[in-house]
Amino acid sequence: MSTEVDQGAAKRVITALAALLLTALTTTGTAWAADGGTPSPPSPGQRIANALRTFPVYVDEAYADAVPPSRQRQLADRIRRTGLPIKVVLTPLTKGDAFDGDSDLLAGTVRDRLPERRDLVLITSDGDFSDSLQGYEWPGDTHQARRAVAAAGFLDEMRDAGLADLTAKAVDLVAEGKGEQRYEEAMGDLGGSARPTQSGSGTAGSGSGSGMTGWWLFIAVPALALTALATRAALLRSRRPSPAVPHVVFATARAADEARVRRRAEAEVLALGEATQAAEVAATPGLQQALDAYAAAGTILDRARGLPDLAGALALAQEGRDALTGSPGLPLCFFNPLHGRAALRTGWRPLGRRDRLDVAVCQECADALRNRRAPEVLPDTDEDGRRVPYFEVPAGRSAWAASGYGSLMSPSAGLARAR
Repeated sequence: MSTEVDQGAAKRVITALAALLLTALTTTGTAWAADGGTPSPPSPGQRIANALRTFPVYVDEAYADAVPPSRQRQLADRIRRTGLPIKVVLTPLTKGDAFDGDSDLLAGTVRDRLPERRDLVLITSDGDFSDSLQGYEWPGDTHQARRAVAAAGFLDEMRDAGLADLTAKAVDLVAEGKGEQRYEEAMGDLGGSARPTQSGSGTAGSGSGSGMTGWWLFIAVPALALTALATRAALLRSRRPSPAVPHVVFATARAADEARVRRRAEAEVLALGEATQAAEVAATPGLQQALDAYAAAGTILDRARGLPDLAGALALAQEGRDALTGSPGLPLCFFNPLHGRAALRTGWRPLGRRDRLDVAVCQECADALRNRRAPEVLPDTDEDGRRVPYFEVPAGRSAWAASGYGSLMSPSAGLARAR
């Protein structure tokens, strides 16, 4: 390990010890306040989660005119009547903000900061289209929330609807539980409305017929092209996997680049450090484990060589957050931790092996396995410089292959084994 890495690790350990001392001295928070200090403001994700604990609808000030308090109360009443654990987060998303303009990151972050994380349906703003919504559901897809929310934006009746009405419709479709059917119907109607009909009886070469045909092509061809692009964009958005982190929160491997994931990892490690400082020593049995995970995550982040290490920092941050809550959920997706927290555990037999592994997977990877398709896997580089699935790297030289990012053992235990 280089001197620079040693200094980084030492810095993290010192920070962790300082955090532990600080929490021990401020268990009630009164001593710190008496000295004139003020507690650090909560992160945006924590602020949203705090608000959702008492009211199921969070609306940023930027959307206050579109969804005023009266409409927020109506939405809350609508949600209560469904009897479902639905929560709504409407906030602007732009590149470079606290969620990097990513609705997946927003959803995962908020979900991991809510106390009731077992069953949750979350409807959020869309980072790609400001007038659209995204749906998420944990632990599975019982109410088909993702497709239900996507369908709401393509219904004819919602064409000119405001944000409040669109959100209300999304809640209704989630409660109906027929998201797949409604989505297919909405997309079928979209395709049908774009189908041209021939008008005029002129033959090719006749004056009026040629003029009408030329006029129709001039108008219809661009319209058809735009419709096709809109349909493709809708399909791509509807197929995005559900997140899970605060996961941390994450993008899919197709869209994730190293710089973006690094920013997310830095934010998650920082958030974990803030959470350890705010934790009460007497009421948090897992505080020491969280501090250890925080120090390890910082060290990995400092020396990260690529996406596998950055994903490892995210996994360690997740381990630390779970230690603080005392109720750990599933780890990150085994096949690709950038997919976020897993939705379920399943058996999987690696190629060339007779034994089966019990791994945690996201819904997208579970669907791929069920349909006998290869799931999307995070790659790494083996000893020969070849790009291979990360879990094919020898466990003795890869903490992530050893731990499966939490599926096979804790990320911390994987680090200890790989050293």
